[in-house]
Amino acid sequence: MLSNIDEIENIKEEVINWRRQLHQKPELSFQETATAKFVADTLSGFGNYIISFPTPTSVMARLIGNKPGKILALRADMDALPLTELNDCEYKSQNQGVMHACGHDGHTASLLGIAKIMGKYQPQLSGELRLLFQHAEETPPGGASQMVAAGVLEEVDQIFGIHLWSTMPLGKIGITAGPMMAAPDVFSINILGKGGHGGFPHQTIDCITIGAQIVSNLQQIVSRQLNPIEPAVISVTKFISGTTNNVLPNSALLAGTVRTFNPAIRDTIPQLMERIIKGITEAHGASYQFDYVRGYAPVINDTNAATLVESVVTEVLGTSWVDKMAPNMAAEDFSAFLAHVPGCFIFVGAGNEAKGIIYPHHHPQFNIDEDALVVSMKIFLGLINRLLLS
Repeated sequence: MLSNIDEIENIKEEVINWRRQLHQKPELSFQETATAKFVADTLSGFGNYIISFPTPTSVMARLIGNKPGKILALRADMDALPLTELNDCEYKSQNQGVMHACGHDGHTASLLGIAKIMGKYQPQLSGELRLLFQHAEETPPGGASQMVAAGVLEEVDQIFGIHLWSTMPLGKIGITAGPMMAAPDVFSINILGKGGHGGFPHQTIDCITIGAQIVSNLQQIVSRQLNPIEPAVISVTKFISGTTNNVLPNSALLAGTVRTFNPAIRDTIPQLMERIIKGITEAHGASYQFDYVRGYAPVINDTNAATLVESVVTEVLGTSWVDKMAPNMAAEDFSAFLAHVPGCFIFVGAGNEAKGIIYPHHHPQFNIDEDALVVSMKIFLGLINRLLLS
């Protein structure tokens, strides 16, 4: 194990301070102007890095070694969420209605820590370390695809990303070989009926009862029309209709999300959905508008890269830290990088019941155990040591 990992403790408090500064000044997707400036200004103090802005609110830092070798990319996302923070802490968000409720502040601070440590190792480096500070993970079309289009992956051999995970306890590292996170598509269904008096339903076309039938029948796609060993989710998350208790409305709006891994099933589900929607609305004399929007591709880790991560985690942290995770139905635009370059997305446990860090991502009381920042840096440095310094 190289001594650079021992240097993490020397900068731990500085990395925590960076995270807290970022937490106080969160910015929404595609608006990360001040965040990108903070990152670029901090990087410029380390020396040896070639710093650029692939897009207006993203940053790339390249550390090119004196010897030939592989090009390794590491990624951190930087954007926040439109959420009012309810935590009572000294570093609470100062931007009303915006909050780092997904750990991206920790991702950015950790990667800055890697940059600070590795800057002095440039003469020993074989190949290139490429640090990607990505904008707009939370909002499709996502910043990852824009950075890929800007050329950040040119000649890159492997890429790795870390996500601090509050529902996984500190002390566990989630590693998945192959499919890890789902494709997150969204849909809306506008049912157009005929409103009228609630006491005379026979004079109306009741879009509420039609909508209820649609909700119920959509669930049978997964349970009865798809192979049960293929994971898929159809969730109706919104049902809006009506204004009062004695009037049947003219329309009802349904909306929700579809999560899949298999590309063929991803293509099939909207066709099955529309067949059900069309059949039910026509049977009752109503009409409909159906919109279906594809989100990010699924996150599919390279098996060899996942094996490497497991080996590194075992080396720098210990076997007990390894958690071979099952795939989950969350989503991440890191998939855009993995579509072009082999790599692995890693979950780092950041929850801690003893410290009251128990809230899930996108919750107004979300937080992380800041000791997880050290864990993230150890994993990244372990990968750098294997691929560029060994």
